[in-house]
Amino acid sequence: MKTRQRDRGAPEPRAPWNEVGPRLWMGGHFWAGPDGEVRTAVVGAEFDLVISLFTRPGHGPDPGVAHLVSEIPDGPLTAEELYSVQQLATTAAEAVRNGRTVLVRCHSGYNRSGLVVAQSLVELGHDPTSAVALVRQRRSPWVLNNRIFEQYLDTGIDIAHLLAGLEAPT
Repeated sequence: MKTRQRDRGAPEPRAPWNEVGPRLWMGGHFWAGPDGEVRTAVVGAEFDLVISLFTRPGHGPDPGVAHLVSEIPDGPLTAEELYSVQQLATTAAEAVRNGRTVLVRCHSGYNRSGLVVAQSLVELGHDPTSAVALVRQRRSPWVLNNRIFEQYLDTGIDIAHLLAGLEAPT
């Protein structure tokens, strides 16, 4: 399954991960160092919970760190994938409420992680517009450059999930 779109021209982020809200971090598996060279972001035991929407062997986290994996595409999502986003965002928000540090990551930390983190912020009391603005401010202006993900947030993940589950009449 192809999970990443390469046609948006986004540069690699300048940090492996960034704190978006207290104890809520977003990032990726790759980032560009000060010299512009692409580097791998390997998670050890820095976080209590890691949510991966894209995975690569050897990128962590350390054994014993809670790790949830749900690979979703960087494109239109099915009802099942939207439900997964909803559940992961609820799990991340609950962990943050309980004082745990959470990293949500995808390939570069722009779209899939942006969707889950923004929805987590909505779960934590932000409106969708301020959640999107916050992830862009704290991570990169390139966050949610997949506009359909921003539309899911504006519509409401729960509503988008229901709409995606409707079958077209035959």
